[in-house]
Amino acid sequence: MNTACCWKKGGVPALVGLLSLLPPGLASGLDLGAIKLPPGFEISLYAAPVPGARSMALGAEGTLFLGSRGAGKVYAVVDRNGDNQADEVLVLAAGLDSPNGVAFRGDSLYVAEIGRILRYDRIESRLHDPPAPVVITDKLPQERHHGWKFIGFGPDGLLYVPVGAPCNVCLNADRRFAAILRMEADGSNQEIFAHGVRNTVGLDWHPRTRELWFTDNGRDWLGPDRPPDELNRAPAKGMDFGFPYCHGASIADPDYGKRRPCGESVPPAKEMGPHVAALGMRFYTGTSFPAQYRNRIFIAEHGSWNRLTPVGYRITTVTLDGNTAVDYRVFAEGWLDGFTAWGRPVDVLVMPDGALLVSDDKADAIYRIAYRR
Repeated sequence: MNTACCWKKGGVPALVGLLSLLPPGLASGLDLGAIKLPPGFEISLYAAPVPGARSMALGAEGTLFLGSRGAGKVYAVVDRNGDNQADEVLVLAAGLDSPNGVAFRGDSLYVAEIGRILRYDRIESRLHDPPAPVVITDKLPQERHHGWKFIGFGPDGLLYVPVGAPCNVCLNADRRFAAILRMEADGSNQEIFAHGVRNTVGLDWHPRTRELWFTDNGRDWLGPDRPPDELNRAPAKGMDFGFPYCHGASIADPDYGKRRPCGESVPPAKEMGPHVAALGMRFYTGTSFPAQYRNRIFIAEHGSWNRLTPVGYRITTVTLDGNTAVDYRVFAEGWLDGFTAWGRPVDVLVMPDGALLVSDDKADAIYRIAYRR
């Protein structure tokens, strides 16, 4: 790796270097032959190594941007010759505070740290010489527990920013916790859009109804099989999804459940597996997958961390009938081998050609799932 580093004024690092890509056959530990997919689908390595690869966003000119957590880096991944394999992985910034969330709008890349959101203007024309970022807000909560963020621009042009609960389960006087915020692109007019959301690290909007859907991670220490993770639908501002009083559709919290019944909360659109750590989600808007996948939700399940028998470590799908989730099933699995996981999916992203990219912060890789006609 080229370790030259260019530091910008204000203490925010810009370009750190160019990562040396591993040839697909030499990507150590990546057993893509173990991944099970529906008939007709295939998986390949898009880029590696991308240390701590987390949330993804696509630039207007086709650049793939990724955030990270512990690595503190933001990446640009470039496929210059269109062969569906990255030619370059550039480190745009380093030394950031868990810059998990990335979003793209106009010609600017937005990056969410724990306590602030940065904007890098005209970034695709300056991948090798990134500009100093603009701080659009530094007023977000600083607590680190569930402090990393997924961000995205809605059809209304507003930036949606979830803020996780600063605990396993608790109440906090600051109502921005356990909520989804939204704001103007310049950081102004911040407001709470939804509340009672323990920790969402993935959201998207239905391509037809333009309604917000999001994943939510259930609380810990209620046993191996409860509560479920959730897929939720928020068609309007002001909805409350139950945390910390209620988990799933009907599980009253042992400490807070007596204060408010589950019937006063919006139930999940779909209860998912317990402790699967459902993170990134996207509606499939491509055309290269078979027709039955159109507008289906793809979800990256990062995998359990404290369950004796691990679960998750896979990609699942949810099929909708109108606004009703009618089917939840596994689409891709094999990153978990018995009690050992060699990979942990974090986010999914539909590419212009209809392929699905999957980021993996354990294997430090990005995969490409395509359908063979």
